[in-house]
Amino acid sequence: MPGTGHETAIPASGPPAITAPRTPRRLAALAQALDTLLPITVPTGDTATPTPLMGLSTGIRTLDDALGGLQPGRFYLVAAAPGAGSSLIATAAARTSALDQHQPVLYAASGLTRADIAARIVAAHLPVDYRRLRAGRLTPTEQDDTAALDHHLAQAPLYIDDGTDLTTDAIAESVPDLPGLALVVVDRLQTTEDPRLPLSGPAQITDAAQALAHLARTHQLPVLAAVDTDDPHLIAALSLDITITLTRDADQIHATITERDLGPQATLTLHADLAHARITDPTTPYTSAVTPTPAPQTPPPAATPDAPAQTPQAPLQVPTSPPPDPMPSEPAPTAHTAAPRRPSPRRTAPPPPEGGYANRDYSYFTGMITRAVDEALHDHDGDIAAATEALVKKAVPNAMALFEATRVGGNYEHTVYPETLEFLRKKSKDGADEIWEGRHNWTNTRLMEALQNGTHPPITVNALDTNASFLSAFKTHLPIGALIHDPNGGFDPKRSGIYRLPARPTWHHPHLPDPIGNRREDGPVLLDDATIRLLIRCARLGLCEAPHITERWTSGASEGLLEKFRRVLTEARANAIEADDTVTIEYIKAMYSKFTSTIGESSVNRDIRRPDWMHIIRSQAFANLWYKSHRAHSNGLTVVRVRGTDELHVAGDWRTVFTEGRLTTQMKQKDQYTLPRKSAR
Repeated sequence: MPGTGHETAIPASGPPAITAPRTPRRLAALAQALDTLLPITVPTGDTATPTPLMGLSTGIRTLDDALGGLQPGRFYLVAAAPGAGSSLIATAAARTSALDQHQPVLYAASGLTRADIAARIVAAHLPVDYRRLRAGRLTPTEQDDTAALDHHLAQAPLYIDDGTDLTTDAIAESVPDLPGLALVVVDRLQTTEDPRLPLSGPAQITDAAQALAHLARTHQLPVLAAVDTDDPHLIAALSLDITITLTRDADQIHATITERDLGPQATLTLHADLAHARITDPTTPYTSAVTPTPAPQTPPPAATPDAPAQTPQAPLQVPTSPPPDPMPSEPAPTAHTAAPRRPSPRRTAPPPPEGGYANRDYSYFTGMITRAVDEALHDHDGDIAAATEALVKKAVPNAMALFEATRVGGNYEHTVYPETLEFLRKKSKDGADEIWEGRHNWTNTRLMEALQNGTHPPITVNALDTNASFLSAFKTHLPIGALIHDPNGGFDPKRSGIYRLPARPTWHHPHLPDPIGNRREDGPVLLDDATIRLLIRCARLGLCEAPHITERWTSGASEGLLEKFRRVLTEARANAIEADDTVTIEYIKAMYSKFTSTIGESSVNRDIRRPDWMHIIRSQAFANLWYKSHRAHSNGLTVVRVRGTDELHVAGDWRTVFTEGRLTTQMKQKDQYTLPRKSAR
């Protein structure tokens, strides 16, 4: 009653309290859980064959073996520093599911455009050269194959969301709109905060990772996301079920698979095929997954048609899906299997990792050369002369394709078409520009006079030849960008280009060739970087004064721009010499010599226009020959003649100074004669 301080009691006969209906928890029996974990067996007669219930393939068999595929309900984070391959893993998984398995895939692209994704998928799937594809410079063969597969690619159930307002909520909202969706890929989570990208910044990454893990669990979908960092502290703070951390070493990618509660589960090595914007299985059997708790060893299975191809097609070969390859270290077989084969070391078991040039595995790049030779031999019915002639005609575009492949992932992006300075232009079609190269045409005139007048006894002269002189000259300091004028001159070892000297340096050593050749002209001279570095070296040896540079046109320099290209050609040449493979030897010779001669002003090579590079490479070859002549003279040999880039005539036991052979580091004897020559009667 009011005022009594007592509440009015609700009669027992009143309406019952309304409670919300209870939703039972989703419980799974152990047997159901085991079905997703243990292999089932398929009866085959009297025995049963275990068949693992794998998830979706990533397209990389080594990674699939370690992960068991991409399993429904799991979130996979691929963590790597920029350029180390996390986005390529994401692209590989999407491409394999959509194009090969015809499973619907949602590709959420944050910071990338649909054109970026499409280009990577096309380059990896066909395969074609990624850089030529983006630059619109595909070869006619590549254009034909891209057009032929356009319908197949267009029919793939791959759905790309590259909207600027892409959030995890937007991704989750798209999932019900795609019936049968099999995989969600997020490329990429960005550590550097960008106000225009919701999936960027440390705090946003943490929220996004948790939301994506929830999306995977609630929709029973595999979700794979790439993040552009391998910072262990940031990765640990995310506290995710499965993390794949990548680190890159040249063309190898080392992957560590970690589970949150159990720590590292496997480490494996993959191959970075950056020319085709993809990551593949290792190209040699010594790179394999290593788990902390190895399974019982069983004999390796015989090669089957399911084994993945390990080596992509050569850039100028018909690009189809790579066929199976029972030997992972060998190039993928071409369609021309009936062609007569010449001996090749690539037909044998692959060498251990320390067997390659400079302890690196360049088999992918040397495989491009091997396949081109195989195809030429097949096309010409094993006719060595005809095959060699055909390969020489293709040497320029094939050399450029190989060079571009070796530059993928390089530290510097060189300028291909800088403005050509006036002194680098030819004055006529068949004329020369104004650069003075250190070309040798030198004879030891003091010695010859002494031989002629009888004051020196007759001598036996050995005519030596430098092997692959232009190939060795690829190791030189080249300007990376366009040349910039500095009217104050001077020399900076971190830069390279063209230098003006007020006059020709003087040379006072009759028993050694002049470092800048035999030209005798008054007035200022323009010398390239290789010749200037040779003059500086001579000055340090006390042979001349240091060059006085009054003006220079230079750019930041690198000695590594052609280094990988040089190593690949050197290794392929050495293999061909060992196998007595004359076709490959001549093909490689045409590649490096024509590369050098056409990178200036040549209508034969329109992929690059660097006359400064051409001069520096040629002058480096002249300089290398000068260094050999100085080495001979310093070790007691008499230098008689020096010609061009490769001809050195000496008297004395040259084999105590130089190693005899056909490799680039060796010398070979072409002739032997006596001086003075006897006059004919």
